[in-house]
Amino acid sequence: MTDKATHQRWWAFFGALVILFHLWLVFSGLLPNLISRPLHMALALPWIFIAMPSQGIERAVGFLLCGVGIVICTGIALSQNALGDQYGYLNGPQQLALASVLIFIVLDMARRAIGWPLPLVAAIALLYGLVGHQLPGEYGFSQIPVNSFLGTLTIAEGGLWGKLTGISVNIVAIFVIFGAVLNGGEAGKGFMNIAASVGGRLRGGAAKISVISSALFGSISGSASANVASTGAITLPAMTRLGYPKALAAATEAVASSGGQIMPPLMGAGAFVMVELTGIPYTSIMAAALLPALLYFFAVWVGIDAYNQRQPLSAIPAELLPDKKTVFITSGFFLIPFCVLLAGLFIYKFTAPFAAAIAVFISVPLLLFNGSPSLDIANFLPKLQDVCINAGKQIATIAAIIICASIIVGVLGITGLGVKITSTILAGSGGNLWVALGLTALACLLLGMEVPTTAAYVICVSVAGPALIELGLAPLQAHLFVFWFALISTITPPVCGAVFIAAAMVKENWLRVALTAMTLGIGLYLIPLAMIANPSLIRLAETPAYALLAFVKIAIALACISFGVIANYPWLWRILLISLGISAIFLNV
Repeated sequence: MTDKATHQRWWAFFGALVILFHLWLVFSGLLPNLISRPLHMALALPWIFIAMPSQGIERAVGFLLCGVGIVICTGIALSQNALGDQYGYLNGPQQLALASVLIFIVLDMARRAIGWPLPLVAAIALLYGLVGHQLPGEYGFSQIPVNSFLGTLTIAEGGLWGKLTGISVNIVAIFVIFGAVLNGGEAGKGFMNIAASVGGRLRGGAAKISVISSALFGSISGSASANVASTGAITLPAMTRLGYPKALAAATEAVASSGGQIMPPLMGAGAFVMVELTGIPYTSIMAAALLPALLYFFAVWVGIDAYNQRQPLSAIPAELLPDKKTVFITSGFFLIPFCVLLAGLFIYKFTAPFAAAIAVFISVPLLLFNGSPSLDIANFLPKLQDVCINAGKQIATIAAIIICASIIVGVLGITGLGVKITSTILAGSGGNLWVALGLTALACLLLGMEVPTTAAYVICVSVAGPALIELGLAPLQAHLFVFWFALISTITPPVCGAVFIAAAMVKENWLRVALTAMTLGIGLYLIPLAMIANPSLIRLAETPAYALLAFVKIAIALACISFGVIANYPWLWRILLISLGISAIFLNV
């Protein structure tokens, strides 16, 4: 056995340990937060500090920080009863030093996982908490003892071990495991075959396959980058072979893949964060998010038809499409687990983690089969190994993001900064809801350029959400609005991460791809506004008839706007279509 194979097996074993720990939490009942959450971080540390590529001094420091972090996190878990009696106050210089080291480890953990921006924002927040009392005026505050400030962040549930980390431990990790098991088998092939069967024969068929497959794949991955890399590996070569402009091919994949973060059930962990922050049941958030997400993909679909008016886009040749038997067989690899998940949520009323855990156990035996389907026992262990490694990595990356974001949320609460920024938004808007929405959207765009979508959403909604609610929005409206606008940086320059990946895959100028993506993804900019102007759109569970009526009206409006922006019509027609579409969006029903 080679060293590489041995290395992979060790990480697979550790990944299995991570999976078993989180499944055990679901079935064992409640475990004190100061035990489960530090252990969650301890299990994430090796993936970030050791498994991720690094060299020289950084690798040596990584081993050191990983070891120290595991010791501190385990110590907190073992001492949770005694620490609870301290009420967030650090006793003595030793605890103060350990708390400081722990925060440094969290910041470096996030840096290694996703880069500098998020830990820099967290570091600035920490600096504000330590010296902000010296600031004059509204943004100053009464001095907080360092032992109390750092203690609240590290040994109480007001910082690292707060609600956000609880979401990562108890909910997100289980759904990540579910997604990893599906991706380890034939579910991805099933997505592609269904997409090809539904959209392949239509004009622009290769692009429409991208839309459908990305909607399906995104519903379990919740990551725009992962979506582009996986579905794009198949759809982009197909589009370029059929003569589609490279900019359009890459833009279609980038825009469609970005929709995975707004598509239930995962929504890139956003749905679970909303549950915790709003108190609204998970099933209600899924129902509210469904129609806007479908509108998004409909707008991309119509945009492809509009581009077809400019330049004919070929369908997929019939001989290259999968036959009905293949589609039926491979679709079972994801329909069976999905049906189990949905039945658990909506029929048996299980909690989201419990339903997902049941779906995981149903999904694992499917790894024994290939797409024929026939038993493929020889590849079962390699598939299971990939599942364990991928689940461990993804859980660790999300943990790094969420634990670091928890520092920011904790500082906002401890210092009262969140309330002050809310007051500033209210004052700056002059009490006008649409002005406040504009300010919030701008903040989401700017912050989303620097930090991942979920972290940008959490930070923005913590400071802007209360202001929007005070100006008359329902809590779910405010949260969905902020979440959607936290996503637009995936296709909007200058960052546009999904665009960069797709552009590199087809070797096209990224700016040309970004401009095309912004026209195809116009729904991403307009649908959040439609949710505000048409509240019934997100009330599918309460008033389905009105929700569907709003859905149809906005779908027609988006079609008008897409053709007005993209199609090669006379300018007068284009202006008329855009005007009609915008008017329809803001005309409430």
